Amino acid sequence: MCGAYTLFQLWHIPSTKLLQRSSKLSKGSFFMAGIEISTRLCLRREMQTTTCEIANGSNVPIIRTKQEASSQDKTSTKLEPVGAFQKLPMVMPSVDILYSALRKAKRVSPTKGIVNIAKRERNRGAKQLDALMKELTVPLRSYMENFPNKKYLHPYERSLIELTLGDGHYEEVLGRVDALRKKIQSVGKENASLCSKSLSKREAEERLSEGMKKLEEVFKLEGKAVDDLLNIAKTLRAMPVVDLETPTLCLVGAPNVGKSSLVRILSTGKPEVCNYPFTTRGILMGHIAINYQHFQVTDTPGLLKRNDEDRNNLEKLTLAVLTHLPTAILYVHDLSGECGTLPSDQFITYKEMRERFNDCLWLDIVSKCDLLQDSPVIFVKEDGNIDHIEVERYKRLGPDGALHVSVKSETGLNELKARVHDLLVSQMARIKSKKSSLEG
Repeated sequence: MCGAYTLFQLWHIPSTKLLQRSSKLSKGSFFMAGIEISTRLCLRREMQTTTCEIANGSNVPIIRTKQEASSQDKTSTKLEPVGAFQKLPMVMPSVDILYSALRKAKRVSPTKGIVNIAKRERNRGAKQLDALMKELTVPLRSYMENFPNKKYLHPYERSLIELTLGDGHYEEVLGRVDALRKKIQSVGKENASLCSKSLSKREAEERLSEGMKKLEEVFKLEGKAVDDLLNIAKTLRAMPVVDLETPTLCLVGAPNVGKSSLVRILSTGKPEVCNYPFTTRGILMGHIAINYQHFQVTDTPGLLKRNDEDRNNLEKLTLAVLTHLPTAILYVHDLSGECGTLPSDQFITYKEMRERFNDCLWLDIVSKCDLLQDSPVIFVKEDGNIDHIEVERYKRLGPDGALHVSVKSETGLNELKARVHDLLVSQMARIKSKKSSLEG
């Protein structure tokens, strides 16, 4: 009887032998053997899919469905940290991909040993068309696999893509590249199949020439998608790298208030300094090293007095930095009238930003103080409007506790550097505290 075997012995008997043995048995015995076979297979399946954890000295099975396992693995592999732009693949110009592919495909020889001329020619044609198709599609597939999915990027880098390239442009270009890959694959397979069915040498040569021409035309017609992807890669790779664990100082204020000049004083960053609005056309990064401690400084495009929906992409870049990065804020005010934004408008924007980002460490700076006249005393009337008084005080002195500095006369620069250092040390303590709380 098959029942005489132990479960361990039954486990090691190949199923074919077990069936041979069972064929000699009676119908009832065969039924019993079948039950044991199915039991063995079920046990094997369970052993392969069940994991256990130790709880109170016992093995407790953890039930994890295939759907959960695949979704967890997918999430863990696709989530990208900050710095994904520096890992982008090098994209070749479309013309280089095409001519390289043509050159390699034409070097492909027919399979050795084919004596019949027609068979040899159609074999050569089919192989060359297949080679050309692969040489064109392999780089495109590589780009699709190595350019990150935007939804898995860090929110800061996702905002950079949307605001720098335009909303939807990144996905649209990748979609065109993938459509080109699929079209090349379809045309290549179709023509390689036609060539392999040629009845004569001449017909094989004609179909090879026609297939090569079609593939070249398709790639030339739609290859601009590859060149657009090349430009995207260049733009994104040039974006400044931000270390989330290094304290960052973000300079904020209206356009042309002197943020870039202060960045040059405080850090290694060398932004453009000119007297016109929106000199800063992107996020510029510099670094500070004080007492062997390293910090980051960002110069951001200026903010104007308007609603968020009316802001341009440069202003939205500034808001993206403040929203998604753990920064301390150095807010720069220009009360001299040189920047082109009225002090009253600067005050309104400042109040809005102060309320929105009140959790950030903050330092207020009044720049170009060498151009300011001595501030007269402000008398408060009993029936005076409080908001009006606050604006008038701001026009003369800036926010309460603001440090007055001048890059031209070097007034207040030493104190500025000391206070910036203290601010960044406090920011470092915040980052460490947050990290330890997350780990705990």
